[in-house]
Amino acid sequence: MKKGCVVVGYGGMGGWHTRHILEAGAVELLGIYDIKEERCRLAEENGIHAYASFEEVLADPKVDFITIATPNEWHKPLAIQALRAGKHVISEKPVTLSSADLADICAVANECGKLFTAHQNRRWDCDYQMTRTAYHSGKLGKITSVESRYHGSRGIPGDWRGKKEHGGGMIYDWGVHLIDQMLGIIDDKKLLSVYCRCDHITNDEVDDGFKLDLYFEDSITARIEVGTTNFISLPRFYITGVNGSGIVNDWRDECRLVLCRSWEDKDVAPVVTSAGFTKTMAPRDEKTTYEEIIPRPEVDVHDFYRNFADAIDGKVAQIVTHKQLMRSMRVMEAAFASDAAGAPVKFDDIETEPRNI
Repeated sequence: MKKGCVVVGYGGMGGWHTRHILEAGAVELLGIYDIKEERCRLAEENGIHAYASFEEVLADPKVDFITIATPNEWHKPLAIQALRAGKHVISEKPVTLSSADLADICAVANECGKLFTAHQNRRWDCDYQMTRTAYHSGKLGKITSVESRYHGSRGIPGDWRGKKEHGGGMIYDWGVHLIDQMLGIIDDKKLLSVYCRCDHITNDEVDDGFKLDLYFEDSITARIEVGTTNFISLPRFYITGVNGSGIVNDWRDECRLVLCRSWEDKDVAPVVTSAGFTKTMAPRDEKTTYEEIIPRPEVDVHDFYRNFADAIDGKVAQIVTHKQLMRSMRVMEAAFASDAAGAPVKFDDIETEPRNI
């Protein structure tokens, strides 16, 4: 029997979740609830039942879990209320606005014996999964750096993203995804320190971009960068190792690896530039390098809801765990602290947790 779900909040993401649930086919969409009457009417026009109140949702015995797609500051109180009412909970990201709030929710979930997780759908992005494959393949040799970027040129949308009290800004909006991805790529090393600089180009209240550097053990450096005033975008992912490099130029592309055949063969020919020549930066020729392509994988983001439904029945472990959520939240807090201090901050990492996705 399918698990019954209600989406709480029927704005942009709430509408996306209702479509997501209907397409996945793993759970039954019982309806939505929103505090705005016009959104409830819109749901009814779309053939979706609208509950009259949140209390009515929680009182419905057919509801196994709720998906919270409200403004960020409402995630914690709604999640705790639902958990105490015997419902499992999925929260949109950012799951909370602090690690203390997240710890409170997780404690209630454990106390009530109910599942709680956050919607980290970007784990099903092909660009991320290809880069993760490159990192773990061994083909690049010892990894030295991983870079992840999302660039746009439209500034911050004129909604909650521009308001501090609603958890706005790019760290909470996109950083939460890209940090989760980076910790999923480098899932075998402890994080040692964090350095972040936030941009305030079009918005003084919240960050409209950031450059976040993560320093892991074994001398691995990660760069996460988000910009909203970039009219030319840098590559989506770039990864380097002692024996090669990999690049994903765009989220629609494959991952291209350029690998070293030999460090011993001498193929150097000086390159003449406009103001001199160089041997150090002369490109290698095809005798000492070769290319491989990591193809785009077959992925299905609907597996998120399928996994949660099976986890409720105890058939599988939930994909997005409390430990992973807490680690990402603490990185975001460290990023804000670093930006405020104008200096790197140490990170007291928890035990790493290798992932399947």
